[in-house]
Amino acid sequence: MIVAKMASLQMVRSNCGGRRVSGVARCFQSRLEARKLATQGSSLQTRGAATSNLSYVDGPTEPPLLQQTVPEHFASIVSRYGDKLAVMARSPTDADLLSPTKAKKFAIPETTTLTYYDLDSLSNTLAHSLRSLGVKKGDRVAVSLGNITENMALAYAMFKLGAILVPLNPGFTSTQIGAALSHLGVEVLIIGAVTDLPYKPCEGRSNLSLLQGILPNMTRKIESPDVPSLKKVVILDNTPSHPKAEFPVGDFRALTPFTELLSGPASNVTPDSSLNPDETINIQFTSGTTSVPKAAMLSHTSILNNGALIASRMGLTPDDRIVVPPPLFHCFGSVLGSMATATTGAAILFPSPAFHPAASLRMAAEQNATGLYGVPTMFIAELELLQKPALTNKLPKDAFSQLRKGIAAGSSVPENLMLRIYDKLGLQDLVICYGMTETSPVSVMTSPQDPFKKRTVCVGKAMPHTAIKIVDPYDRNRIVPIGERGELAASGYLVMKGYYNDEARTSDDRVVDAEGHVWMYSGDEARMDAEGYITITGRIKDLIIRGGENIHPAEIENILFQCPGIQEVSVVGVPDETYGEVVSAFVILEPQWKLASMAAREPEDNATFKRKRKVRDNSNNNKNILSRKFIRDWVRDRLSKHLVPRYVWQVDEFPKTLSGKIQKFKLREMAVERLKQEKIVEELEIEAVEDERRRLEAIEDGSGSSMW
Repeated sequence: MIVAKMASLQMVRSNCGGRRVSGVARCFQSRLEARKLATQGSSLQTRGAATSNLSYVDGPTEPPLLQQTVPEHFASIVSRYGDKLAVMARSPTDADLLSPTKAKKFAIPETTTLTYYDLDSLSNTLAHSLRSLGVKKGDRVAVSLGNITENMALAYAMFKLGAILVPLNPGFTSTQIGAALSHLGVEVLIIGAVTDLPYKPCEGRSNLSLLQGILPNMTRKIESPDVPSLKKVVILDNTPSHPKAEFPVGDFRALTPFTELLSGPASNVTPDSSLNPDETINIQFTSGTTSVPKAAMLSHTSILNNGALIASRMGLTPDDRIVVPPPLFHCFGSVLGSMATATTGAAILFPSPAFHPAASLRMAAEQNATGLYGVPTMFIAELELLQKPALTNKLPKDAFSQLRKGIAAGSSVPENLMLRIYDKLGLQDLVICYGMTETSPVSVMTSPQDPFKKRTVCVGKAMPHTAIKIVDPYDRNRIVPIGERGELAASGYLVMKGYYNDEARTSDDRVVDAEGHVWMYSGDEARMDAEGYITITGRIKDLIIRGGENIHPAEIENILFQCPGIQEVSVVGVPDETYGEVVSAFVILEPQWKLASMAAREPEDNATFKRKRKVRDNSNNNKNILSRKFIRDWVRDRLSKHLVPRYVWQVDEFPKTLSGKIQKFKLREMAVERLKQEKIVEELEIEAVEDERRRLEAIEDGSGSSMW
């Protein structure tokens, strides 16, 4: 009752443009409407904007774009570097560097290596076998496998045939995989019997029930009412390294064993018709930080050149050995990893089928790796391990002495984390790549030659043959001035051909301007400085609008990341009756740290609640005990008051995609649910406080009993 009365007093109604709107949105809406009116009818600002103090830039024109198909360029690499190591992959291991290996069944991982000659021959064999299954140019072939040599060889096999590679997230459910296969009209699916799970080596998920969900008669024939196009399912039996995952592969005769694909000849493959660099060769599903993935069509030209230009800017050479934990189903693994190394003759090292920090560190140390890739959450997990003497005591002093190069990508990289990576892992030439699946993926990137400060706070400059602009998200015809925040858009060879069979969503974000240039709008908020360096300030959809003021989660996250005891943090907006949205922070604490048992809510928001929840911890004197007040004060001392989180919640892990990106939409859903539960508790507590106040007042004036 008290909460309801407070809410009714706090809601303000006013007129704005002849309409009734809440006080929450009044200022914000009026500014937007004024901006739109001011820009109506304005002509598109052109490529000449780069000279007019606007946020537009054309990337370099060197090195020149490759005009080949992927198989043509790969053949040239094989002829030059055939004897060199191309790919090394390790099986999952249930032992890490923290425990005695003799007590573990899979303590010593199996290592598979392929030279460029081997990779070429194996991909030829697989291509011939896929053709015998009926695969031809233009067919979509789905692959759901981890980071293993077979996955990389399958990609080149399909590129040689002119078939379209569709890498699927191995974490897809039966519903998700059925929808993906049906949407693309896939005829052949290649899948592991077990899906390897990040952080859980040898404890993978059996895919038996998943396949039964789309193939009800799997023992007799491949026939799916949900995926009528599906004709063949090839199963790779990886059950030996997953003893708890039950999948008796031999009982399902309708499935084609992957070993049958290894019986074809190793001779060169000729596609059904000639290949064109502009043809679609890869369909990538967007990674899932939003709730609805889309199928982006990428060409030979886009992924080949993106990989080569990434390698060029980061300085890859044929002598490099790069550890790549990011998954191959994602552009990070397949383009920044596989395509970048293969276009230069470097070696790619897969430490495990799915990410595990100990496996990554172990491979980097044992193989004298020169580079390491990762998204922020991967680097955080590796840095955490390096704090444990049980690990560091088993590593040689020069374990990472060769490490210098690397890529951090996938989401914003806090400055503090970049500094820790430089310091602890020695990745002095670490670069940041920014992009999206729809731009193949990298459009902006730092370089080892950039000033150190730039490399730690921004995502770099436009890639070669790429134009970048920052526009008003509510009027994409208006390029914003230098230094102003807006939506980032990219143009050039790298832009996808569209979303497969989805013209409506394609037209929303892939737009042809008046000059015929195709722009891909990112949905990311960014700003550009006078030198062309770009800083990502958050997702447009993640923007928190508090009482008409724009709040950028990344700004708060970067401050909280430096707070003692906090290992990871993600900031999201949650609904509020007064302000529309307020700031909430989800935190993961470092090992041995605890969050004091106090209200998630900011005490100052309610006087009665404050009396009930007097905050006694004005510092953080208790060792390894972190109070919510300390967290809020940490932000309040460094940022404006309105940026202080109203709510702070502790979690053990964040909902993430398999590529390591935090799914903020799921955190928002979690926050809303927690608020419902906490509101009930809060109302009961407030009622109890008022009852106690009335009881004490009654005792004082003699009208009440001393007994409760």
